[in-house]
Amino acid sequence: MSDTPITEAELQAYADGRLPEGRREAIEAWLAARPDEAERIAAYRRLANEVRAAYDSLIAEPVPERLARAAAPRIPVRRIAAVVAWIVLGIAVGAPLGWQVRPERVVTQAVPDTTLFARRAAVAHATYSPEVRHPVEVGAEDEQHLVTWLSKRLGVKVKAPKLDEAGMGLVGGRLLPGENGPVALFMYQNQTGRRLTLYVRTEASKNRETAFRYARENNVGVFYWIDHEVGYALASADLNKDELLRLANLVYKQLEQ
Repeated sequence: MSDTPITEAELQAYADGRLPEGRREAIEAWLAARPDEAERIAAYRRLANEVRAAYDSLIAEPVPERLARAAAPRIPVRRIAAVVAWIVLGIAVGAPLGWQVRPERVVTQAVPDTTLFARRAAVAHATYSPEVRHPVEVGAEDEQHLVTWLSKRLGVKVKAPKLDEAGMGLVGGRLLPGENGPVALFMYQNQTGRRLTLYVRTEASKNRETAFRYARENNVGVFYWIDHEVGYALASADLNKDELLRLANLVYKQLEQ
């Protein structure tokens, strides 16, 4: 294997299929010797595939006639199609989120229930909750280390809520990639093996409105909300909407303290 150090940028390029052929063998050998890193990169690929599946169809949509007329003849129509698709994707990713959770809250902006935030949380849950041997990077026995590590990586203070009163014990957590930077994922499990994950990310813009929204991605239910500079998403394929809402309220109350 080459003596050239493996960089995070190269790992990301490998996950995206953009790595130059000359470095592929070195990266694969490096990953083969590091199962945890190999799993992390595999998770990146799974997340990327989910996003592509959701938005690739936009590229195939016809260019609106008025945009094609305005751009012709200086810019090729194919480029216009790509620009339009990226504009739509940017709106889906970056649009301010309108929240509706408590009766006294007023919804100021309406957005589709299924945002990229909820989708990523659902994909992360679906990826790691079935794992038996390696569901988390750091176990509950090292909870203090886990919280300190994730807080440092996200740049904000994060907590692992106590859900014992609801029959859910902390399994542990891990670090994931996100569109705004690193993401924390906490996993919980009850005595019958039903699992719940809390997906925590920092927000590019500060949101003063705290509220819940619900989304369902395949068989994964997600309650998600934004509180100032942090976004939270509680996901489970094992719990129904009412059970998930009860746990979301429990998590919210603890995070407010």
